[in-house]
Amino acid sequence: MRRSFAPFLPLLLVVTAATPRALPEPRGTWSGTSTLASDSEARWVAFDLTPGNQIRFRMQLDGREITAVLDTGVSYSVLARHYAQTHRLAIRAEGQATVIGGSVDVGRVDTATVTLGGLTRRGGSLAVADLPAAATGSATAVDLLVGRDLTAAYALDIDYAARRFRLLRSGRLPFAGVRAPLTIAPDRLVYVSEVTLGRTRLRPMVVDTGDGSSITLGATGWAAAGAAVRAVPTTTTVSFGLAGAVVSELAIVPRLLVGGATAREVEVRVEPAGGFSDTIGVAGRIGSGFLQRYRVLLDPGAGHMLLGSGAAAAPATVRSTSGLLLGLAADRLKVLHVMRGSPAAATGWRAGDTICAVDGVAITPAYAAAPLAGWATAAPGRAVRLTACDGAERVLTLRRFY
Repeated sequence: MRRSFAPFLPLLLVVTAATPRALPEPRGTWSGTSTLASDSEARWVAFDLTPGNQIRFRMQLDGREITAVLDTGVSYSVLARHYAQTHRLAIRAEGQATVIGGSVDVGRVDTATVTLGGLTRRGGSLAVADLPAAATGSATAVDLLVGRDLTAAYALDIDYAARRFRLLRSGRLPFAGVRAPLTIAPDRLVYVSEVTLGRTRLRPMVVDTGDGSSITLGATGWAAAGAAVRAVPTTTTVSFGLAGAVVSELAIVPRLLVGGATAREVEVRVEPAGGFSDTIGVAGRIGSGFLQRYRVLLDPGAGHMLLGSGAAAAPATVRSTSGLLLGLAADRLKVLHVMRGSPAAATGWRAGDTICAVDGVAITPAYAAAPLAGWATAAPGRAVRLTACDGAERVLTLRRFY
């Protein structure tokens, strides 16, 4: 299991967090008994997108309302350790999980009922791990990551434009679209498909609604694409996982295929050699940053992913023109990473620097939702006056650098 964010969001320009991705072989049953209500098609679940670009919503656990993220890249749904401790749930040690940057300890709790839209599960267990607020880019952490164990038996219809999703019986086709293959990987127990870059078909690609980025490739997959990517300019970005930070390459590829869908100007992260994708034996991940170009039906039981028209939801690919990846901490912005070859790198910005005002406007906790937050990806040529928290002022002239 794991998670990550898109680096260039209108609000934070922040990066990844990771949660457990590959649990050890479970002892006993985790799945319980699930039923889907006869009116499940009408039981839409409303969601918002977190600053980390993940699907966040409300559901019920043992009769209590909780906040969750929909994460098809998670093999077993993960409950926040803090939540389990607060409600005095008995946590049993379960081993370790593979995450970006290493591994983490994982526990397990038994549950009575889990309710999500038209789905009710009785019995079964949830994995337990630390889920910091950084996992979504928000000030407040979520309680649960809803993974493959709860959703894979059904068709998952995600309407990004209307900010809602629902669970349907497998085999339903509620809208028209183009298809791509979709299965559950027998080893990692996550949703997987494939992409084509140039003439190279890359698979398996984890289909990961919990990953806020667009497309992520392992170093092996990027190298396999050969001539299709050789001339594409690259820079760097950073991912923050439970086991630490990982710096990756970042590029915008002109064309990429997912099944019958052709996508243009696609943001691609490339992990270092021996990185997370290489470690778990996959080519990479298809994240929410890519999926939200479409209305999406994920139906591994029927063997396909359906990508329908989603023009109303599809954001244009956003490039940094500053080179600063920033995190918000109350009344200041903290520099998390300075992108290679960027204006910020050329003018001496360093990770750990702090910014307390932009063009004379003080940073506040409301910054993330304010128009001001778009400055770091604004049009080339704009000069932005940044006030460091020590009072020093520096002017950064934006330009396109990748």
